[in-house]
Order: sequence, then structure tokens, then C-alpha cells
Amino acid sequence: MSYFAAVFARTPQGWIGTEAVLAEAEGVDDVADLMREAAFESYGDPVVLLIEQDDDWFAVLRLDGEDEPRAYVSTVREDGIGSLFTQLVGEVPDGDAAGDPALLDDLGVDPGRLSDLGERALPGDALLAVAEQAGFGEEFDRLRD
Repeated sequence: MSYFAAVFARTPQGWIGTEAVLAEAEGVDDVADLMREAAFESYGDPVVLLIEQDDDWFAVLRLDGEDEPRAYVSTVREDGIGSLFTQLVGEVPDGDAAGDPALLDDLGVDPGRLSDLGERALPGDALLAVAEQAGFGEEFDRLRD
């Protein structure tokens, strides 16, 4: 299964993005560590991780300081990297959306809009819309090319 994942950290100079490798992550703690490392390297807060897999689903994770990450997953999958997020969104039926659609509300991404994107848009298009609304659309485009 192929996926794209990128971490974005807000710094005083603006958003900085880098591609993320999740292949070795065994759980949500590994993902949170990866996000904290990006925050530490860029002195950024908050940190947002965007993931899409096989044009099937997307996930948005947010980390603020030492808090636990919060997540929204457009379509829960129990296989591949999708299984990493069960800890964050709880047990829900495979194929349902889950998590906190308000996790980027303060960055300009309306919770209803995030849910709607999960239902109606291809994952790559949905993540581009999220990145643009949150203010790091150019960084997202740069990494996707």
C-alpha cells in the first residue's frame, strides 16, 4: 500500500513542512515522537501531520506541546498504517470517519468542512484544501510535487 505523509510545524517565520516516513512506526507513540521531533527541529507549535493512503482515506493529526496528539480520520482502516490511529480515534467500524473534526478549527478549518471533505473529496484534494485553509498550502504543494 502506498501512502503520503507530511509534517507541518508553525514557526515564527511561517509553516515549515517535511515528508514523514511512517513505515517503522509501531503505534501512536512513535507517530507522536516523529511529530515532536519536527517541532523541536523547527521550534514550531502546533505540529500537523497529514496522511493519505491509496486515494482511499486521509488522516489529520495535531500535536500541541506535550499534549497527546488528536486525530481525524476520514475512513477508518484496520490495515496498513491506518491501524496506527485506532488508539487516537477509538474503536469504530471499519470504513467510518472518526476522531475530532474540530482539531484545526483555530487554524481556519471548519469542523463541518473537514467532515464534508472526508465524505466527498479524494484524499489528496481534501488534504490540499485543509493545508490551504490552515495556511500551509504552498508547503504542501512543494512536498507533493
